[in-house]
Amino acid sequence: MALNVFISLLFSSLPILQIALAGDPDILTDFIVPENQNTVDGNFFTYTGMRVIVNETSFPANFTVLKATMEEFPALNGQSVSYALLQFPASSVNPPHTHPRSAELLFLADGNLEVGFVDTTNKLFTQSLQSGDMFIFPKGLVHYQYNADTNHPAIAISAFGSANAGTVSIPKTLFATDIDDDILAKSFKTDVSTIQALKAGLASR
Repeated sequence: MALNVFISLLFSSLPILQIALAGDPDILTDFIVPENQNTVDGNFFTYTGMRVIVNETSFPANFTVLKATMEEFPALNGQSVSYALLQFPASSVNPPHTHPRSAELLFLADGNLEVGFVDTTNKLFTQSLQSGDMFIFPKGLVHYQYNADTNHPAIAISAFGSANAGTVSIPKTLFATDIDDDILAKSFKTDVSTIQALKAGLASR
């Protein structure tokens, strides 16, 4: 009887164990070469997509993200690391979002940022960052960054413990998809016209 209970508990805990171990899978080779890649040399391990930052003559007018994930940089596949460079014009925001597959370690290279995240008890943690500061956004939690400075831009670099951390934008996920207006209105305890106004605002951007 005890053995049957133990076996039952063991099998019922397997899904929980799989969730706890979720993340980039370990690889059994030094690196992964795409199937359509014929030659591998130093170029394969080099990403030049960030050169535009060095050669930029003007700052972007809107919040901009330059990514170096396995999609842009295939050599990252299997390496459990990626980067993003975030450019914040004055008074711009990176809206609330999550990264389902990784924590985010943000380094503020220039300017000032207001940052925050919400934990699973709905507690908000905020901080005012200055150039040279770092801030960690725990894996999967909703977070944001805001450049409250009305005159100066900010630049940040984010490191991720996944080759493809993923980004789920809360505003876009809720109001720029096909979730029924009635469902959203009931969920937010408002009316359909308000939901439609929010959708229209996001569609115009």
